[in-house]
Amino acid sequence: MGGQVYIRILGSGAGGGFPQWNCNCVHCRAVRAGSPHFLPRTQSSLAVSANGVDWLLLNASPDLRQQIAATPELDPPTDGPARISPIRAVALTNADVDHIAGLLTLREQQPFEIHAAPRVLETLAANRIFDILSPEIVARRPLAMDAVTELPALGLALEAFVVPGKIALYLEDANAKNFGSQAGDTLGLRIIETATGRAFFYIPGCAQIDAGLAQRLAGAELVLFDGTLWSENEMLEQGLMRKTGSRMGHMNMSGESGTIAAFKPLDVARKVFVHINNSNPVLDARSKERAAAEAAGWTIGEDGMRFEL
Repeated sequence: MGGQVYIRILGSGAGGGFPQWNCNCVHCRAVRAGSPHFLPRTQSSLAVSANGVDWLLLNASPDLRQQIAATPELDPPTDGPARISPIRAVALTNADVDHIAGLLTLREQQPFEIHAAPRVLETLAANRIFDILSPEIVARRPLAMDAVTELPALGLALEAFVVPGKIALYLEDANAKNFGSQAGDTLGLRIIETATGRAFFYIPGCAQIDAGLAQRLAGAELVLFDGTLWSENEMLEQGLMRKTGSRMGHMNMSGESGTIAAFKPLDVARKVFVHINNSNPVLDARSKERAAAEAAGWTIGEDGMRFEL
């Protein structure tokens, strides 16, 4: 293999997955009932490889063990030693529980690297439960912003950049005055195959596509992007949470300032929504919202979906 980038969506759902364990919304009831119009989804994560053998994870969801079991490429090689994994590194886009809790699944003295913004690494260091991943075995490497970080063992490189977002929910002050984003709270990643320079973007959380981000994404071959909500107030309207999309740090798919409209002039070849919340009507394959998103050229991400560059 070589000259290609292999991409596997491990999880396409937002925090809590789909169905969420305590959610009784119409969508979660439908997927529990086995409706053919709804697919279950685990929490957001991606696997990437330049050779089909050595893999980089983008975020480590709480569902990671289930995701690894469902992805044969992530199995230990049958001719390998007693303890081995093809997972060589994990890159984190933020410190949300749904993106870091799966690191605890990767214990058992297995060497790999964690790449994240310094603020995210500080969060890991401040919580002793993550010491189960001994720094002597699992290296923690800070990502420099707007610079290329080479992963020579993988034939890949990462370009990390700050996107509008917010601090992780559990890090907010009790008075909720510090929920705005600071540099390093929410990242986008450009993943590059070093042999060819071909690249794609992974941005599972984003509050706004500003001029700088639009310029960065213009003409991209593939973008996997935050698909949490269809509309600003859907969580309020469905009685699921007393927060708007903006307060949660996520864009809406729809509307004049939504993702679909913002991407329209960017000439992105393939556009995939990931990190989809259980409240989002695009989860219903029959919905007018799903039809509108697909008519605009978007793919609604699913667990197990595969792409190659």
